[in-house]
Amino acid sequence: MTARRPLRILAVAAASMAALAGASWATFEVADRAFPPPLPEKLAVSPEVTDRDGQLLRAYATPDGRWRLATTLDQVDPEFVRMLVAYEDKRFFDHSGIDFIALARATSQFLANGRIVSGGSTLSMQLARLMEPRESRSIGQKLRQIFRAVQIERRLSKQQILERYLTLAPYGGNVEGVRAASLAWFGKEPKRLAVSEAALLVALPQLPERRRPDRNPEGAKGARDRVLARMVTSGLLEEPEAARASLDDVSGVRRALPALAAHAADKALGNRPGETTHRLTIDRDVQENLEAVALEAARKIGPRVSVAMVLADAMTGEILGEVGSADYFDASRSGWIDMIGTLRSPGSTLKPFIYGLAMEEGLVAQETLIEDRPADFAGYRPKNFDMTYQGDVTVRQALQLSLNVPAIRLLDAVGPQRLVSRFRQAGVQPMLPPGEVPGLAIGLGGVGLSLRDLVQLYTGLSNGGMAKVLRDGAEAAPPPPLANGMVLEAQAAWQVTDMLSGVRPPIGAAQRGIAYKTGTSYGNRDAWSIGYDGRYVLGVWVGRPDSGSVPGISGYASAAPVLFEGFVRSGLAAAPLRRPPAGAFRSAQGDLPVTLERFVSSQGDAALAPSAVTEPAPRIVFPPDGAHVELGVASAGATPLVLKLQGGRAPFRWLANGKPLTEIERRRDATWQPDGAGYSTLTVIDAAGRAASVKVFVE
Repeated sequence: MTARRPLRILAVAAASMAALAGASWATFEVADRAFPPPLPEKLAVSPEVTDRDGQLLRAYATPDGRWRLATTLDQVDPEFVRMLVAYEDKRFFDHSGIDFIALARATSQFLANGRIVSGGSTLSMQLARLMEPRESRSIGQKLRQIFRAVQIERRLSKQQILERYLTLAPYGGNVEGVRAASLAWFGKEPKRLAVSEAALLVALPQLPERRRPDRNPEGAKGARDRVLARMVTSGLLEEPEAARASLDDVSGVRRALPALAAHAADKALGNRPGETTHRLTIDRDVQENLEAVALEAARKIGPRVSVAMVLADAMTGEILGEVGSADYFDASRSGWIDMIGTLRSPGSTLKPFIYGLAMEEGLVAQETLIEDRPADFAGYRPKNFDMTYQGDVTVRQALQLSLNVPAIRLLDAVGPQRLVSRFRQAGVQPMLPPGEVPGLAIGLGGVGLSLRDLVQLYTGLSNGGMAKVLRDGAEAAPPPPLANGMVLEAQAAWQVTDMLSGVRPPIGAAQRGIAYKTGTSYGNRDAWSIGYDGRYVLGVWVGRPDSGSVPGISGYASAAPVLFEGFVRSGLAAAPLRRPPAGAFRSAQGDLPVTLERFVSSQGDAALAPSAVTEPAPRIVFPPDGAHVELGVASAGATPLVLKLQGGRAPFRWLANGKPLTEIERRRDATWQPDGAGYSTLTVIDAAGRAASVKVFVE
């Protein structure tokens, strides 16, 4: 057996050299027509989903389970290509499929050494073997490979041959092609490879299973170093550079290919299954950062909780980042469910549009007073989130505090049908129960909308009242533009933005110059926060995909911190909010016309006599009457005294010894800094003119 093998190899080499040299061209032409090479117009490659700049977001395995990414030369480091050609086929650009010099050299080396020292296969021959795997190592198979190599050279350019080789070359396991290999072994595209990385990728295809870095790092390193040594001999590398590259470790980790924007990628493939490349409007960096924010937030909030986010350009409607769940692969959070398009109760997030419509009608201005007290709207009795009422508040305060009763008063005045009509004009179709018409409950979340719907509505607030239809590129066809996307008139949109820009950021968040609104659905099932600047809109949903209640979540406490963190980490430069359009300004309360001083509706808002007051009279519960309180007033840095009351109608005026303490308070607590020791009288007066007093001794 040992004696026969050298003779067989010699015979193969000799036959290979003689096969085409001895055959007539006419004979080859006949054979070429009779047996065309298996060159499909398009290779079977992994479907890819890329971002707006062509960066890979997600790839899918081929039907046979291979990771095989289509590769063009401009996607690969030119230095790697030079190393590959120098190592595998240095006369690649000069021959027509067969390198007779290499075959002769391989034969002579074999005869001199009694073993194979170098091979004679060209890259074209290797491509032929990749496209038509041989069943055995025989003279016939070698001749077939040579014949196919010549055919390939006749039909493809050198660039095409290289690109097909770089797409099909094996790199261990089910990884094929240099792009998939670079992502799997180095976690990056092969555009800018380090010298050591390029050398390893040159070495792997010869013995991909024996040299797999995750299974045999030493074997991989040895093969890489041999490539580096050859590059020095070939003059492509200086010896010091090759020596430095040989010091690099070979990572034994196989990385997963990118799986960003997983839900959008799935949607793109489902809508256009015949395409191999899908380009979305998403920005890869924005997407990656938002996914990290969502995952961190979900883990912090608790188990089974998911987070969804949509960030869109309000001027174009293009979605730059969309996170359908906190973790697509986390079954405990039902990560496969895309919460961007799922219909949920939007809570209080629709209130800004109610206020905007009321301002369009000239019913209110920002400083118009409106009542926040119990009301009955033909049997519908809205209550505030904290089950308390603030009494007289301005429209600005009512929106910023997200009070329910004032919002419903205004919705009752402008009409729920008109609100829904504006939503539809902006391209959003609210989901109502079958057979029902829009009612007042939609103002507090009694309607089905998705996160994507809400972001589309809020593009109108950012964009001067004109909403833009959202698109991410995953659609089956580009959505048509809106015929009239006006959700609010420009002046009303600015007034609403001016009010929302004054909402205080969540605790610990830095002010970013955005306007935002939060919302919480009934039963703490959904927490929302949607904010915008002069260019971008970001919407956040927090909750359980199965609609289960999450005790303690709310728009302000749970979703708003995610909103601010998402804006900061998106990497997008903040855009200033729009300047007021012509004729838009905020009037001081004293400058309002009589008709705008107070909003009066059919619910008896004008009845302000004490007899109409339903709240109990105010009562100071701390400090109690006659108490002795030690505050250290004789020393510097005395502690202020906290004052608390129950009952009464906000706002409240506090007095100490007949002198007002602070501005009018709407909360039921205040602080007082005594100016000396002794007895003092503390008094509180509510909005109905009722008073309560206590006498205390301060030390």
